[in-house]
Amino acid sequence: MDVADVLGGDVQPIRARKPPWFKVPPPGGERYRELTAMIKAENLNTVCQEAACPNVGECWERGTATFMILGETCTRRCGFCNVNSGKPTWNDPLEPARVARSIARMGLRHAVITSVDRDDLPDYGAGIWAATIRQCRKQAPECKVEVLTPDFRGEEMPLAKVLAERPDVFNHNVEVVPRLYPVARRGSRWERSLRVLSNARAIGGQSLVTKSGLMVGLGETHDEMVAAFADLRAAGVQVLTVGQYLRPTEDHLPVVRYWHPDEFKELELAAYELGFDHIAAGPLVRSSYHADEHVPQELPGVGPLSAAAAVAGV
Repeated sequence: MDVADVLGGDVQPIRARKPPWFKVPPPGGERYRELTAMIKAENLNTVCQEAACPNVGECWERGTATFMILGETCTRRCGFCNVNSGKPTWNDPLEPARVARSIARMGLRHAVITSVDRDDLPDYGAGIWAATIRQCRKQAPECKVEVLTPDFRGEEMPLAKVLAERPDVFNHNVEVVPRLYPVARRGSRWERSLRVLSNARAIGGQSLVTKSGLMVGLGETHDEMVAAFADLRAAGVQVLTVGQYLRPTEDHLPVVRYWHPDEFKELELAAYELGFDHIAAGPLVRSSYHADEHVPQELPGVGPLSAAAAVAGV
């Protein structure tokens, strides 16, 4: 399908000046350098780096990061994503232990774990997912674990294997409104993602928090976004994140327009009216941004993240 047929021809040039609300300080503080060295020493991947997240400086200075397991090569090629795609070769059975060790050393009270799609594996990577959660429980027992998983091709057994380890939050991002799937999420289907979320709600029970996220900026309308919210709420999703798409390179989908912060506020109000427990909506919001604030925290933690949260009264 032709991208222009879906997005239209009126798009933002990649080198056009962004609105002023996108200005953030560049990363490079002491804590950022410390975490960079730690993650490099453990030979780990973070979605903060792979996806070129604009919040990497702020989050890492807070002492939090989102760990990406199962390598850095994805078997799918989403039109918006900056993660490498191709044929993966990564196979490290010790990765779960190394991820958990880093989480423990960082003193996190809330860790987010995500992965590339691994459609090449018989269980789509569910075994490594389960082992990583299990290791986190052993090495960092006071840390809450949020998992941001792929769709496992819609199969229930891999999903059940992950949920059997009792993560605190299950997150699966639908990313864009259904109309944009043919160009933005090739290899994925809206209905399949909804089924993953509803199955997680059914398998995980009331103790599990379910979460999803979408982007704006690819030509979707306010009404399309609210309709997507309604689908997610019907699937049992409790926590919702909405952020602005930023084009990583010329090889990725162009930005149609930048939504104003006031428009994000309107989306937030519409989502609360649908019954979501928590919504984070804003130009720089990403699925894992301040994820510890999306769910109640019973424990204060022991690292820089908890210190910052205590000052903020979280």
